[in-house]
Amino acid sequence: MGRYIDDILQPGEKVLYSTTIHWIVYLPALLAWVVAVVFFALQRGAVTDGLNILWLALSLVSMLIALYWTVRAWFRRWTTETDVTNFRVVHKEGFIQRRTFEMNLDKVESVDVTQSIPGRLLNYGDVLIRGVGEGDKDIRMIGSPLQFRNHITVR
Repeated sequence: MGRYIDDILQPGEKVLYSTTIHWIVYLPALLAWVVAVVFFALQRGAVTDGLNILWLALSLVSMLIALYWTVRAWFRRWTTETDVTNFRVVHKEGFIQRRTFEMNLDKVESVDVTQSIPGRLLNYGDVLIRGVGEGDKDIRMIGSPLQFRNHITVR
């Protein structure tokens, strides 16, 4: 599967900037993996069979949850593209059920960036693109949101 933007480029149009969802979407999965390892370590030190089985079961359940969250975050990152070309802003989410958003750069009224403290430290945030007669588009948890905004507003 190729990139969506490569399939929709118009003649004379070129990609100026590309980004996707920040790797922070893996954080819940990472924490679940840590919990699974802790439960497994507790199982190794259990003195009774009942505790041994309990810790092992909790470890297995945590591992399954962590695996599900890891695959879900990977798939979300893999199927989300956000690009700025010399003509427009393009955002695509989804694989089979696809949602796209395109706005000509001439129609962009403002670009607002919201970053939390962790977002500032790790360079991710939310971007709200306001369009003249086009409505608003909120793009959540993208990497390098200030650089993305600069590529839209610079002309």
